[in-house]
Amino acid sequence: MNHPKASPFARIEQEVGLSKITVEYSRPSAKGRTLFGNQPNGAPGLVPYGRIWRVGANESTKITFSSNVIIGDNSLDKGTYALYAFPNENKWEIVFHKNLSHWGDGRKNYDPNEDALRIALLPTEVKVFQESFLISFDDIDHNGTLMNWNWGTTQISIPIHFDTKAIMKVQIADKLSNAPSAQTYYEIARYYQEQNIHTNEAKEYVERAIELGGDTYYFHRVRSLILADLKMFDEAITAAKISMKLAEKEGKDEFVRLNQDNIAHWKALSIIKK
Repeated sequence: MNHPKASPFARIEQEVGLSKITVEYSRPSAKGRTLFGNQPNGAPGLVPYGRIWRVGANESTKITFSSNVIIGDNSLDKGTYALYAFPNENKWEIVFHKNLSHWGDGRKNYDPNEDALRIALLPTEVKVFQESFLISFDDIDHNGTLMNWNWGTTQISIPIHFDTKAIMKVQIADKLSNAPSAQTYYEIARYYQEQNIHTNEAKEYVERAIELGGDTYYFHRVRSLILADLKMFDEAITAAKISMKLAEKEGKDEFVRLNQDNIAHWKALSIIKK
């Protein structure tokens, strides 16, 4: 019979740059119980120290990486892994395990030789009590994120990094060799500007985008940002003014304000430079 689960299933997907992380787990709740270590009377809590934990409830937690990944300072191939942990008071061992067939923590059948990666992390105590076990992602940028585990007042933060620049390098080379459009040049220029890399090439690409695609507020906005990165503030101001006028015509109030703020900032920097 189908019935409500005490620890309901959850699935979370998080894009990081051009990669994706998927986590499938079940979420137990504290319900007033001692979670980690021993109870005040000395009896084991829900997750005793030193014992393998499935990082949730029911089936073992699964994590999938769409690209090769770096966990902390350790490389891990793309694919799906079972997540396990060995909690202790002052240090946790986090395991990415290759054997996906174990139900739960696989306590009797778990073989450390099947670990793909094991790292040590320090738990932190947080002020806000998390009733139902939660896996979440924070501090996300093009290249990485923190995967946070929160339950009770305990938090574990796992740094995850992808080599998005290498992925983009392959994609850019492919797009440039296959009849690139104005949008292609613009997207490459925008990516370079956001990452603060290849600034001179970014300038060439956005100007090529304008040549092929005509005047748009977003083409000229990115051009203004690139020119400012090159310390060409007067030229950046001119480009921002063009972007602002085009944005006004399309009712893009946010970009009008962004350009106004940039123009004021760059005017001050231009005076200092002179």
